[in-house]
Amino acid sequence: MTETALIVWGGWEGHEPDKVAAIFQAMLAAEGVSVTLSDSLSSFDDPDALRGYDLIVPVWTMSELSKDAAKNVSEAVARGTGLAGCHGGMCDAFRANTLWQFMTGANWVAHPGGDGVDYRVRITAPEHELVQGIGDFDVSSEQYYLHVDPANQVLATTTFPTVEWYHSPNGAVEMPVVWTRSWGHGRVYYNALGHHADVIAEGPAHEMLRRGLIWAMKGKAAAGAGDVTRWQSAGNHF
Repeated sequence: MTETALIVWGGWEGHEPDKVAAIFQAMLAAEGVSVTLSDSLSSFDDPDALRGYDLIVPVWTMSELSKDAAKNVSEAVARGTGLAGCHGGMCDAFRANTLWQFMTGANWVAHPGGDGVDYRVRITAPEHELVQGIGDFDVSSEQYYLHVDPANQVLATTTFPTVEWYHSPNGAVEMPVVWTRSWGHGRVYYNALGHHADVIAEGPAHEMLRRGLIWAMKGKAAAGAGDVTRWQSAGNHF
């Protein structure tokens, strides 16, 4: 059976969501995945349709998402649908929606120095299938400072501060750049690179994202029926 993915793009145009979505579509199509592209958040309104996908890829910076739409995505992922994305398209989306932040594992708060900051991405789990054979590499882009979930399984980090600012007196910290996590039966993958499409169009960042999307998608088959009844009662406050 052909695997299926939904890519939903839009929001702040500065992140080139259409171009990033096209890169993701090409990655998945090369793997034989049937991809649905949407430029509307209404794609999150049908819970049954969402649960039918093997993978959901949000490419949507900022904006607002209704509680019902966030819950629909959450319930699909909890049952095994993968969730994967990059940069602001996933962890600077829907800033007022705490369920979204909990599910994705972080929320963006700053990028000191703006675009064009030179920094190194360090692989912290070199034996993991998603980064194996990919060494440390340098990037010139935004360096994301995120408030992150300590449950994330971190695969790569970067050091702050590279650019001095009010956070600098706190000393050096290792900020996660790439991680995986679980949400119910679903696999979640995030990569903070991708401010512009050219950052992820080729090279190590491109390969890491390609692997991450496929890994998250493959979790659907592993989840099977995805029974979530044992977890449901605790989530009613969202």
